[in-house]
Amino acid sequence: MPSSTTIDDTDLDLFAAGLDADAADDGAEDGAEDDAPEADWLDAGDYTLPAPLPALAPRPYQRDALAAWGRARGRGVVVLPTGAGKTVVALMVMEAVNVQTLIVVPTIDLMHQWHDGIREKFGLGGDTVGMIGGGFGDERPITVITYDSAAMPRRDLSRFGLLVFDEAHHLPSASYRTIATRADAPLRLGLSATLERSDGRHDDLVRLIGPTVFERQPATLARDKHIADYKVERVSVDLTDDEQARYDQLTAEFSWYMAANRTKLMMTGAANLFEALIRSAGHDPAARQALRAHREARMLAMNAERKVLKVEELLTRHSGDKVIVFSEWNVLVNDLSRRLCLPAITYRTHADERRDILDKFRRQRYSKLVTGRVLNEGVDVPDANVAIVVSGSSTTREYIQRLGRVLRPKPGHAYLYELVSRGTSEVKTARRRKPIAKAEAG
Repeated sequence: MPSSTTIDDTDLDLFAAGLDADAADDGAEDGAEDDAPEADWLDAGDYTLPAPLPALAPRPYQRDALAAWGRARGRGVVVLPTGAGKTVVALMVMEAVNVQTLIVVPTIDLMHQWHDGIREKFGLGGDTVGMIGGGFGDERPITVITYDSAAMPRRDLSRFGLLVFDEAHHLPSASYRTIATRADAPLRLGLSATLERSDGRHDDLVRLIGPTVFERQPATLARDKHIADYKVERVSVDLTDDEQARYDQLTAEFSWYMAANRTKLMMTGAANLFEALIRSAGHDPAARQALRAHREARMLAMNAERKVLKVEELLTRHSGDKVIVFSEWNVLVNDLSRRLCLPAITYRTHADERRDILDKFRRQRYSKLVTGRVLNEGVDVPDANVAIVVSGSSTTREYIQRLGRVLRPKPGHAYLYELVSRGTSEVKTARRRKPIAKAEAG
């Protein structure tokens, strides 16, 4: 449960001491690239808000995150699982520095969520908190803006002293990194559940925002009772005889092409053989057929018939619980929705219908729903206590995001079930997405 104490003078002293550290510790090494300008926030009087923000009541680890960010002189990234209160850390930072703030978010839904949360937590009106994006264009001393809107070349970001990047792993992309390089803000905070990107550009966050100053893994927070105690169970299912025969045929076709054309593929200059196959598929019918066989085999494993039966069994087991069923493929989302009479949300679901389904799930009019990747991030999803992953990618980020949907503090256990087709490539995919234990910053 949250601590009943607010941010006190001790916290702010620690924060200020970090920001006012010896200049000998300042900046990057000589000759290193520095995309984001350094500045001392104490000299940034033009950024100050008209009135101080009210105090909050953080949990102990959120206070620790604030102190770690202060020791880093107001530049850095905080990594916490979904459901652990990253937003509260940002609000604490805003309270501590009391400067004009720009919060950058990836989706319209998150823009509204942040806007409404700031107004509610701080008791502020529309003259202080504004939104830019999705038809809104109200710049205020505290403004929530989408990445797309902030990245517009003529967007003036000069008035803000603090930049907050929600889902900060989006920032290093070619189209969004200019937000950080064009802004003068001396204070920067990044928030994410997991920073790793497949292209390796997460390393650029050190220059664009700052280093990772604080990190806590789900297991650590669950052990300390800050989030729900949770259990993860991998459930294996067998393909039917017909599915197995088709899967073996498709994988043999793919493997034969890759073995027979290995030398040719290696000469394309691609980073790996599979990337070389994708390039070759543009002009080579045989490569195109091999790629089609690989995709069909993957879909067959992920959408196996016995997974539907297993989902039905798990829903019966958790008939009194709030359950979210995740699938990588929308065809299976629609199939589960039809066969098991579940409300469904995909990227094709109209915004009004999606809000209606989530509102009914929040108010427990619905206790079960099935969805695709659209609810992985960027949407305010009501709390559940059971997640069933029918299929997913190999990325750790997606695993952490889906686990996070059941981690908000609650009595009893939360459950994550991973359904995996036995004897297929999906076994390796599931193994790759599990997070690796590592040292935690801060």
